[in-house]
Amino acid sequence: MLIFEAVVYKTPVQQAGIQLDESLFPRIAAEDKEAFCELYETCSSAVFAYALSILRDRTDAEDAMQDTFLKIRSAAHLYQPQGKPMAWIFTITKNICLMMFRSRSRVVQLPERTGEPAELDLGLDQIDDALDRMTLEKAFSVLPEDTRQIIMLHAVSGMKHREIASLLGMPISTVLSKYHRGIKRLQMELEEIR
Repeated sequence: MLIFEAVVYKTPVQQAGIQLDESLFPRIAAEDKEAFCELYETCSSAVFAYALSILRDRTDAEDAMQDTFLKIRSAAHLYQPQGKPMAWIFTITKNICLMMFRSRSRVVQLPERTGEPAELDLGLDQIDDALDRMTLEKAFSVLPEDTRQIIMLHAVSGMKHREIASLLGMPISTVLSKYHRGIKRLQMELEEIR
């Protein structure tokens, strides 16, 4: 249970917000490898966390993150400076995740719902204790998708609530209330599981 307490009860390492220099995109379009590396290092964890919150599978989220950066590299010349480069990047990420869902539905028939929540891969496979890992997966499975996204973006990538609100197109008050209600629900769920 120590892992959950580290994720939920402690404030993640606060970043000063993800500050991207919009001049990176013309440089990336001109095939400047240093600019691309700088972009990747600055926002890869946030892109991964966002993809993970949508796809709920670590491997798929890693694939979506890589596809996002490949798309950015090939479409950097299309970027129009508007002061919100992360919104553009997250739009690409979301579209890639949706394409992954669509391609999955064409290839694989989903089993009928049995009343049991679907098993989630929240990237908790680094947790050595199988009981802790299963407990966290069970606790996260009771949250609605938007609440899970908010908690993952805040806890995993260290994004501020204001940034999450901007990204998801929600008022800051909604993000804060969903975050706090989600944390309380996770705490209650963990108490029941214990």
